[in-house]
Amino acid sequence: MTTIYTVGKGLEKMGICHFHTYMRFVLHKKKHKADPKLFIKNLQFEKVPVRVYEPRAPSAGLRKGIIFFHGGGGVFGSVDTHDNVCRYIARESEAVVASVEYRLAPENKPPAQYEDCLTAAIHFMRNSEDYTVDPTRIITAGDSAGAYLAAIVTQTLSSSPNLPKLRAQVLMCPFVQGLDFNLPSYQQYCRIPILSREEVAFFALQWLKGDTSMLKPALEGAHIPPEIRLKYRKWLSPDNIPKEFKVKGYKPHFPTEYREDIYKQIKQLCDPVAAPLIADDAIVCQLPETFLMTCEYDVLRDDGLLYKKRLEDCGVPVTWYHGENAFHGIINLFDSGMLTFPAGKKALDNIVSFLRGL
Repeated sequence: MTTIYTVGKGLEKMGICHFHTYMRFVLHKKKHKADPKLFIKNLQFEKVPVRVYEPRAPSAGLRKGIIFFHGGGGVFGSVDTHDNVCRYIARESEAVVASVEYRLAPENKPPAQYEDCLTAAIHFMRNSEDYTVDPTRIITAGDSAGAYLAAIVTQTLSSSPNLPKLRAQVLMCPFVQGLDFNLPSYQQYCRIPILSREEVAFFALQWLKGDTSMLKPALEGAHIPPEIRLKYRKWLSPDNIPKEFKVKGYKPHFPTEYREDIYKQIKQLCDPVAAPLIADDAIVCQLPETFLMTCEYDVLRDDGLLYKKRLEDCGVPVTWYHGENAFHGIINLFDSGMLTFPAGKKALDNIVSFLRGL
């Protein structure tokens, strides 16, 4: 993955092709064969492409429904890249899974991705029985950037009075803030594949602006005004990370001098829509039961730990699974031939166990 990223960025610097175009080409997967245990259909929910996985086995009643958002930094990834994951979840949890093909950055600026995911989720909730789904047992779920989308869509839907209440949310290695790229896990695993510290900021800037020239100032914290940093310190602080996660490779970081020019260009990172971690208590308190997965060798580990604490402080029940031998994107490698990692299968089985218990 490090080699793939390096080649992609090199091709972009030489003007041969854009990084995101190259990544989509490399990660493209051919359409998979039919599944003897699932009905699989490519549909549209209000013009948003969606792939629906429905168990073939008869059910005594309406099933659970899962609206799934794939990962990929918001700039690549698709329903195809996460097809095996969705198949496994649908088969093993006996739930209907709707995987959303949302628009990607940098061609589509925010809030395009959020709007597609929200539109698809609302359609699924309002028409759930058309897909043999119980409207009171709908779960949002996502991986990485998809977990961010699941978190923000869940926050929106949880405060909507005209829709059924979501049963739960499943967040796998979520990105929940772009204000601090110097948390302990960002320092400890800054160069661990498949997601480095620099790449998190790179994808965030691609998502927002399609312009990565502000990468270094953002990594050092020059994009956050002191008053905003102070305002959100109670939720976004290394002090909220348990001590056992700060034993190795961490030194307190002091932000570089604030630059107003950088802030004005990427101030969206300070908006709760871009950072579900800093949503108001009134919103967080309404969120449904949550399954939250973190991986030890992952720069986004502390995003997950901070969001876990935020949810628990607001009285939201949290089931936490921490992959001690896992890295970012591990769930996609649960069944990949020579690149299969047992930690990926273990993580997915924990997710399935949570879903079956709802």
